[in-house]
Amino acid sequence: MISFLQLFINDRAGPDGGDGGNGGHVIFEVSQDIKDLSHVKPVEAAESGEKGSNKDCCGRNADHTVIKVPVGTIVRQVNGTIVADLNAEGMMFIAARGGAGGRGNAFFKSDTQQSPHICEYGALGEKFQYVLELRSMAHVGLIGLPNAGKSTLLRAISRAKPKVASYPFTTLRPYIGMIEYDDYEQIAVADLPGLVEDAHKNHGLGIQFLKHAERCAALLFILDISLDEPWRDLETLRYEISQFSQNLIERPGIIIANKIDLPDTEENLRILKEKVSLPVIPISAKKGNNVSILLREVRILYDKQLNNSKADLEKSL
Repeated sequence: MISFLQLFINDRAGPDGGDGGNGGHVIFEVSQDIKDLSHVKPVEAAESGEKGSNKDCCGRNADHTVIKVPVGTIVRQVNGTIVADLNAEGMMFIAARGGAGGRGNAFFKSDTQQSPHICEYGALGEKFQYVLELRSMAHVGLIGLPNAGKSTLLRAISRAKPKVASYPFTTLRPYIGMIEYDDYEQIAVADLPGLVEDAHKNHGLGIQFLKHAERCAALLFILDISLDEPWRDLETLRYEISQFSQNLIERPGIIIANKIDLPDTEENLRILKEKVSLPVIPISAKKGNNVSILLREVRILYDKQLNNSKADLEKSL
């Protein structure tokens, strides 16, 4: 503000224009209470700071606009570059900084300039465009073709309730289930929509959800062992994942041979074990056969990856 103080005893008391307040920032903050991004507006803006006033009164700084986002939110620039990976409770990312407040004419007073008739405009705040992406936070990813029994298995090992039906693509979005062990350890398992051949060419639904598996420390490949040549289904799954991410296909994993309760599955199971190098666990997700063995192997795999992560962290330190 440009202002000059006038007193009854001194009508030329000098400049007294105060500074303007700073603009607020736009901040993304991770919260466990938020589960999706539906509340985020297409345009989010913070308020401007208040103007300065006379008697050397500075304007109030604007409050920051804090937008709560779920755990696992990825912030990308429009060109696809990742600028923030918000994967822990309480993490913050300043999406746009507010401009600094301008100076009033009292700031420009000097020995040679006793009555400055100038002030300073506040700086413009930042303006950016981002793409927000939500990735599931799961320790283990459940990968399989449609109708392999992924949703049935997730229902059997957790309290998650994904849709189960006899037609393909009943799972249209990822589901997260928690496996609870006797020592209170919890392992999150993500049930991803089924992959199909040429999924990397945008066939089917699964490839667009494989980004949710990128955080998983291990992969569980579930096969319908009652089908003809189920090992070919495994080749299809691994190929489609490799086309999506070479790092993802290198994660440790377990092969789950599902539906062993159906007749004539013994021969397929024997051939499958001969053709693959990963451990194979035959189960029946519908009837619960060998599910306890699977849970034990998942825990062993989880503990091994956890110990490896701790060792890598110690080496980096």
